[in-house]
Amino acid sequence: MFSKILIANRGEIACRVIRSCRRLGIRTVAVYSEADAGAQHVRQADEAYCIGGPQPQESYLRGDTIIEVAKRSGAQAIHPGYGFLSENADFADAVEAAGIVFIGPKAASMRKMGSKAGAKELMQAAGVPVVPGYTGSDQSPAVLAREAARIGFPLMIKAAHGGGGKGMRIVRVLDEFMPALESCQREAKSAFGRDRVLLERFVSHPRHIEIQVFGDAHGNVIHLNERECSAQRRYQKVLEESPSTFLTPELRSAMGAAAVQAARAIDYVNAGTVEFIVAPDGGFFFMEINTRLQVEHPVTELVTGLDLVELQLRVAAGEALPLVQEQVRQDGHAIEVRLYAEDPEAGFLPGSGKLERLQLPTPSQHIRIDSGVVEGDTVTIFYDPMIAKLIVWDRDRPTALARLREALVECEISGPKSNIEFLERLIRHPAVVDATIDTGYLDRHLDEFMPTATVDRDLLLAAATARLLAQEQAARERAAHSTDPHSPWAIADGWRLGHAGKRHLAFLHRGARLELIAHGSDGHYRIEHDDVHTDIAGARLAGGELSARIDARGRRFQVDQDERRVAVHDGNRRLRLEPIAVYLREGVAAAGIGNRVTAPMPGRIVLVKVHVGTAVAEGQELLVMEAMKMELSLKAPRAGTISELRASVGDFVEADAALVLLED
Repeated sequence: MFSKILIANRGEIACRVIRSCRRLGIRTVAVYSEADAGAQHVRQADEAYCIGGPQPQESYLRGDTIIEVAKRSGAQAIHPGYGFLSENADFADAVEAAGIVFIGPKAASMRKMGSKAGAKELMQAAGVPVVPGYTGSDQSPAVLAREAARIGFPLMIKAAHGGGGKGMRIVRVLDEFMPALESCQREAKSAFGRDRVLLERFVSHPRHIEIQVFGDAHGNVIHLNERECSAQRRYQKVLEESPSTFLTPELRSAMGAAAVQAARAIDYVNAGTVEFIVAPDGGFFFMEINTRLQVEHPVTELVTGLDLVELQLRVAAGEALPLVQEQVRQDGHAIEVRLYAEDPEAGFLPGSGKLERLQLPTPSQHIRIDSGVVEGDTVTIFYDPMIAKLIVWDRDRPTALARLREALVECEISGPKSNIEFLERLIRHPAVVDATIDTGYLDRHLDEFMPTATVDRDLLLAAATARLLAQEQAARERAAHSTDPHSPWAIADGWRLGHAGKRHLAFLHRGARLELIAHGSDGHYRIEHDDVHTDIAGARLAGGELSARIDARGRRFQVDQDERRVAVHDGNRRLRLEPIAVYLREGVAAAGIGNRVTAPMPGRIVLVKVHVGTAVAEGQELLVMEAMKMELSLKAPRAGTISELRASVGDFVEADAALVLLED
């Protein structure tokens, strides 16, 4: 076994690898960019070295620099994590050439899977089921259009050298094919450096089920059963689980055998994932092999009891797999969701900023947290905005879902916006609860999963009550430290001449102002909102839990608050409010006049579709920018004429920068 390894990655996966290494007595070397100098993986590793600037091209994608650090530090092997250089065959070759072990498959296996087109042809030759399509080298638009017509619609265009949902488009009619092709090629070129595509028949209402495989250098290949990843938005997985309720024992066995056959076809060694698309009738088709550890690997670990990182290390060190297929167990049910800094209500726009509050459940036998940040850390604009992976395990799926619901109640994030409310609605939706969701369901019914603008009255009253109790407690503490703690002016009951106990409260909710008037103190209040009066009795706030009687009906809420926010949860719904001064009135944003298009976040301009003097219609696409691994379409807020362009293709722009100005 190795005594020291280097981890060529950052964030959550780097911290994950460090944990297994520490348990095995292996010292770890971290690399970091200038933006990650204070990151958790840097703090947790035994050694850490700066390798460049904040952009990935300046740091985490500099394979030569990483190898030099490995040599200098005495690392015997390099673990690539996922993303960045993890599936880069040239990097794997360079690592081996430097006399260092690459903890992953051989470069030759990667190259066979590096092209989706080549992989599909190879799998077809090996007898693994594949979806009908076109994988040819002739990429002329005329040939691609002709092949699209031959295959039929609906059709999927996929980047041949891609992954993670990048460079994928669904086309339903021939007239939509060329614009979708151009967009796909542009995104593929930007993300992967190559714009080759392949075409596939689109399987309607499919499941996405993947099989974890493992091979060693002694000729052994096994599978560790399946993970279902059918809950997806724009091909990005949002919930993963094992086992799949869709698979019968016979189908599980057939898919496992096909996955092992696929791995053997490319002489696969180490951890990999064979991904299948599964039709409603149970027919399954090869999609791709991810030649690395997957983000969702923890669900496999929880149901098999195996540490996949440890297996990776042992196989890379030349050891044989410690178990055979018949010894792979499947115990209970595990589910994973990912907490992201993103705004679902703004099209899941990635966010950034300091994590002013990060509360996550306490890890236990049933709850696992994989994260690369802690409270006070910053989610930067340069990398994936994932905050944490929340994984739960229990004896069966209904109980695991209940565990997940309770775990999400305990999550609270402030600073950048997050997807917590979206995830809470997701795991309560009938399509998820009944396990009937397919890969396109979220995109077809996204509105069913989005938080509503309507404010639940009980949650609002709970937030107001929590705020009143907190004000009273603060007043008592100030009085206790004053020169006259028994002064009547120190009593926190809100009494004033002419209106005994009257207090005004004001909050912001998604930009809307909410005002309430409260009478009373010490947990007994009469609260007025929208001309409706409600009696609150027996309110007590302790340990983040509020109990109270609302119009004589007992209720219990989880509360997390400070001077800048109040978050309440009743076990099913969440409400976040921003306390504001009563005298503050809403302002009018300068951008509200609609004469400019601004960058929603930092990014790079990849396409400019207008020029000065162009007359545009409301909603017309003006520019396309790339930010946080996704393309964003910037559209005209109103009809008008372009009076000024302040960005060109290739420019890096800051958030809120004015890119286009309009005139009537």
